[in-house]
Amino acid sequence: MIDKSLLDIIVCPEDHSPLSEAEEPLLAKLNGAIAEGQIENKGGHPVTEPLKAALIRQDKTLLYPVVDGIPVLLVDEGIDLNQLSSNEAER
Repeated sequence: MIDKSLLDIIVCPEDHSPLSEAEEPLLAKLNGAIAEGQIENKGGHPVTEPLKAALIRQDKTLLYPVVDGIPVLLVDEGIDLNQLSSNEAER
């Protein structure tokens, strides 16, 4: 859980829009795709570790992992959530 006062000041490093905590159903869906090797970060590297927490951009298209309670707010570490819908279409 991210401190509310921190959430009030941090923004997406890419477009400077607000971030909020990702909800559990989205994390579960994303972790399923990660387990199947279907998710890459914006840097082009496969995401291999399941996410316990994450911050999602206001437009719901990009997610940043939270590792040991620390948001990883690097553009290359962001996860494009459009991968989830494109992976479902391939099935």
